[in-house]
Amino acid sequence: MMNILIAPDSFKESLDAIDVCNAIKEGFSQVYPNAEYHLLPLADGGEGTSSVLSYVLDGDWQQIKVHDPLMRPVTAKYFLTHDGLAIIEVAEACGLHLLAPTERNPLITSTYGVGEMIADAISKGASQMLIGLGGSATNDAGAGMLQALGVKISDANGNLLSAGGASLIDTHSIDASPLKDLLSTVKITVACDVTSPLCGPTGASHVFGPQKGASSDDLLTLDTALAHFAAVTGSATVSATGTHNINANCDNVEGAGAAGGLGFALMAFCQAELKSGFDTIAEVVQLEQHLASADLVITGEGKLDAQTAMGKVASGVALRAKSISPSLPVIAICGSVDRDTDTHNHFNNLPFDVVLPSIQKLDKLENVLEGAYPNVAQTAYQLAASLKLGQHLNR
Repeated sequence: MMNILIAPDSFKESLDAIDVCNAIKEGFSQVYPNAEYHLLPLADGGEGTSSVLSYVLDGDWQQIKVHDPLMRPVTAKYFLTHDGLAIIEVAEACGLHLLAPTERNPLITSTYGVGEMIADAISKGASQMLIGLGGSATNDAGAGMLQALGVKISDANGNLLSAGGASLIDTHSIDASPLKDLLSTVKITVACDVTSPLCGPTGASHVFGPQKGASSDDLLTLDTALAHFAAVTGSATVSATGTHNINANCDNVEGAGAAGGLGFALMAFCQAELKSGFDTIAEVVQLEQHLASADLVITGEGKLDAQTAMGKVASGVALRAKSISPSLPVIAICGSVDRDTDTHNHFNNLPFDVVLPSIQKLDKLENVLEGAYPNVAQTAYQLAASLKLGQHLNR
């Protein structure tokens, strides 16, 4: 009996990863009804991470009221396993999707709600946290998150800082002592595939600020404010807190600029470990054990392009599969495939045996997104039929 592992990412704006799994199985099983199918939805630490892990881990969803990026009430959810692992996506509280395009302004948006989610998880017994950084509307170096956890960030007059990235320029002192007891029994791992440092031309503000609503003038303002906040963290903070260790010199660490500097705050103040998003998820779901028993691996993502080779799910699955057995066939089913010259060069370095786009006909984008499930199912059916024909011809 053929053992088929189906391990894709979500197709952004159209299908969750589990829906992609089901569509592939639906199409493939029409040709191979007696095969053994193992569905393993995956993510890279960004959107959909908690949903993916809720499928393979025992636990319950937690819903709480927090503050959104503009400090308005919003309902957020996170997954808490029965053994105390809280899986948190920061976009639930400070996501770009929570704001209308005209509301996007990283000068004033805050990560306060993320801190509220962390505090709630601790109050419910979480001893470990996996925090996915992605899709944020903020650029405040995690200051809002820290304030929600009890950290006092003050200006030269002793006034608490207002929300947003721009106000960080007024940071004079930081009292992080409340974190000592709050985080003393909590281990935090951050799933992140962003390699940007906190500041500079490749930092949080310049790389991600424009998509969050920052103008060209805002970028310098934000970058300068982040640099100042990091400088205070590295000097006045240590003497101001005394009772809590601060990893001050991490502003240039890869990932410090993730989610508008949330990576920096989590490393500096919460002793978090930043790890590759895909590698972290793969470890939790025991991907390598599943690959070891597979006869065929089918993965995929919404768009296969030059970024696929940069730590994305499809390439991660393929590389791990081939490291276990070079002869293990790996097929990628995607929404679309970008076959420009640059992408082609990246494909040459990826061990896919077959890459298949699933769009069946030219159509409006909204129709393509709406028809993603039947398109994937049909592509999987065609793939299975081709494999069966090949087996017949090789007799």
